[in-house]
Amino acid sequence: MSDGMKIRKDGEIDFLSLGALVHRLDPGIIPFRKATECQIHVSGGEFNVAANLSNCFGLKTSIASAMSDYPIGDLIAERVLAMGVKPIYRHFKHDGVSGPNMATVYSDRGFGVRGPVVFYNRANEAAAQLKPGDFDWKAIFAGGVRWVHCGGIFAALSATTAELAAEMMREAKAAGAVTSFDLNFREKLWKIHGGDKRAVETIARIVENVDVLVGNEEDLQKGLGIPGPEIAAKSKLDPSAFFGMMDEVVKKLPHVKIVATTLREVHSTNRHSWSAVAWMEGKTYMAPTAELDVLDRVGGGDGFAAGFIYGLLAGEAPEIALKLGWAHGALLTTFPGDTTMATLDQVRALAQGGSARIQR
Repeated sequence: MSDGMKIRKDGEIDFLSLGALVHRLDPGIIPFRKATECQIHVSGGEFNVAANLSNCFGLKTSIASAMSDYPIGDLIAERVLAMGVKPIYRHFKHDGVSGPNMATVYSDRGFGVRGPVVFYNRANEAAAQLKPGDFDWKAIFAGGVRWVHCGGIFAALSATTAELAAEMMREAKAAGAVTSFDLNFREKLWKIHGGDKRAVETIARIVENVDVLVGNEEDLQKGLGIPGPEIAAKSKLDPSAFFGMMDEVVKKLPHVKIVATTLREVHSTNRHSWSAVAWMEGKTYMAPTAELDVLDRVGGGDGFAAGFIYGLLAGEAPEIALKLGWAHGALLTTFPGDTTMATLDQVRALAQGGSARIQR
């Protein structure tokens, strides 16, 4: 990486994320209206990156989040530890009836011409009650934190979560950490909290202290309020629209050093063309295109972010970091659930042009 972004060589924590922990109910290919059973996956856009970086890439990761003390919270907390992520919780006592709750995401996988359907129950969510002052950032950063991350899903939960994210980014910059933000624009979440206008105003206060942005053209347009091309006008694998927006991004956010995203052309629920692109301090990079047979698409973007961030933390060249993100995101779509089951050797092999031949 160039001298434009200084990444500290060591620290007590390699990667710290701030976000909501959720549990996803997954009936597989059966739609919920006909489901009789579900798998439970522990997830969260911000948690997924920390879990992937710990479990696949061997980094020391942590998550700052809310934890409600009841059996669903216990289930989630067990999975956080199983993925090797150190928790920093603000605890809430569940009243046994109405909460505060750990959010539920309902997401079937779809099949063929039938796309996945995602909906939520985030009523009285514990994470939405998090606010500035809930975490002692100076104590957290005292031992050294190399990279700090948050995302648009957490920022959309409430006015206080957005301000907490902005507070963390300020403290992280003061402590010398690299900061990243996944715009991860979710129309359903912002719609109930003021819509697109509030999203732009809210995110602006967070990204003023952010070094690295993750997001596609739609995320940049809706999350940052940056004008751009008609989103549906080109192939989803054509990077020209994304790269064409970088002048506007730099004009609005001159301190941002990296913008990266995945490119995905969905042919059917289970067949995708997959690539990734990055703009790094004026230079552009593009990963190869892979044809994916997709088992479960949820979490692929977080898988990309984890591999890409790992590459940068490991001091890899930009094009190698991008390929690591691309490879890990591709592998993640072959597993059930939102977090990784891949090994670093598998990621590096695919990034270097490996295939699906049997390993003996």
